[in-house]
Amino acid sequence: ALAYLRARNADPMCSFGDYAAVSDVVDEDTAMILKKEVSDGIVAPGYTPEALAILKSKKGGKFIVLEAKADFQPDAVEYREVYGMTFSQKRNDIVVTKEHMTKKVVTKGGADALTDDAVRDMIVASICVKYTQSNSVGFAKDGMMVGVGAGQQSRVDCVKLAGRKVSTWYLRQHPKVLGLKFKAGVKRQERVNARVRYIEGDFTEEERTRWEAQFDEVPEPLTTSEKEEFMGKASGVTISSDAFFPFRDSIDHASKVGVSFVAQPGGSVQDPQVTQCCDDYGMVMSMTGVRLFHH
Repeated sequence: ALAYLRARNADPMCSFGDYAAVSDVVDEDTAMILKKEVSDGIVAPGYTPEALAILKSKKGGKFIVLEAKADFQPDAVEYREVYGMTFSQKRNDIVVTKEHMTKKVVTKGGADALTDDAVRDMIVASICVKYTQSNSVGFAKDGMMVGVGAGQQSRVDCVKLAGRKVSTWYLRQHPKVLGLKFKAGVKRQERVNARVRYIEGDFTEEERTRWEAQFDEVPEPLTTSEKEEFMGKASGVTISSDAFFPFRDSIDHASKVGVSFVAQPGGSVQDPQVTQCCDDYGMVMSMTGVRLFHH
């Protein structure tokens, strides 16, 4: 239940209308969380009787409940058909492990500079980008994803997209955000969306009028200086990339959202420049040697 809650709350705006995949038997606590969320379905290797009864009644019986085979082995080769052309490739069956993160740490201090928590977050973020549309990067902290940027043509754009989500994740904990006084009757998802828009702050006049109508007291703006001061305390974030960073610009931007640890395959002619950039910011970078492209 906690794992699902942490995953969903990493980006509660995007998880509206989600489809959940759970790696273990779903228990009653997890089902109770799902019951109140806007979600379309779930797949898991099993369900307790109590959990199944709860989920079967969701959405008037229209909530999709699928049971996966725990021992299923997919084919070794994958196929994609595009306008009559069929492409094939070996399935990415790499299992991301601690060894990938510790065997080649290229920044100052070497592998000794990695903490157990950092290695865990590197693994979590790398598993996420393995299954995310390329180009992709993922940010993790405290064993959970806090920002994912996917499907961009430019890697630095992935970092900027995901980095904005990291900033939003952090700023949702700002005292001004936590202290927003909503009117009675404002729904949970509407509150989620309103908090995010408060953090972003770029309202049109029409949007601001409707946004302010949700509160008993119209909130004072969350200023740029307040955001910067709060984000200045961010640290211990890990970023993983599904392919190498071609330039240092991605690391420069990652430094703005508290990144302390970097995992990437390496293999670019710019690896020395990117490594120096990490050293400049005091980051620890591991080159895993494993590309995790997913198309």
